[in-house]
Amino acid sequence: MTTASRLDPRPRLLAIWLIVAGAIGLAAAFLLTIDKLDMLRDPNAQLTCSVNVLIGCATNLASWQGSLLGFPNPLLGLIGWTATIAAGVAVLASRGGLSRWFWIAFNAGVVLALALVVFLITASLTALHILCPWCMVTWAVTIPTFWGVTLYNLKSGNIPLPERARRVCATLYGWVPLITVACYAIVAVLAQVQLDWIHRAFV
Repeated sequence: MTTASRLDPRPRLLAIWLIVAGAIGLAAAFLLTIDKLDMLRDPNAQLTCSVNVLIGCATNLASWQGSLLGFPNPLLGLIGWTATIAAGVAVLASRGGLSRWFWIAFNAGVVLALALVVFLITASLTALHILCPWCMVTWAVTIPTFWGVTLYNLKSGNIPLPERARRVCATLYGWVPLITVACYAIVAVLAQVQLDWIHRAFV
């Protein structure tokens, strides 16, 4: 374990965030799973996520993008967010900090989650032309989870970096909320360009 890891063996705020984000993401995945089951029972069912032509999840759930691995994506969410909650609990429960391999493995999972979210955002905006509310909840918690976990690992030395780069990451770690808001703003601007969501939703 690195010196930085010993200094900060239990990042409590990050652990609490993992539990909160995991609970939110798990709820969104559960609701998407219920909607998918409703669609399988009745293709014309009125889903809880269907608001108007701009906001709904039926199109996403029925598309090939909604079942990338041959089964509905929400099942990945049920697994992934449960693991996220477990990771947060493990961090809080550990006395001497968790092993480097744990953080690297968890970071790899978070990177894959972000890659999936970026793909689904792109598909929603450019191919499906609709915003899925439960999907957006998932996007909203995945983005800060990625930044928090990744920057923690970079600053603590779990992912090796030169000392100067680690100091930069330590500074950025304190700015995760602002970085998250910036990411949200980028997605909102892209959605406006592709879907004109402000006019369609509020005008």
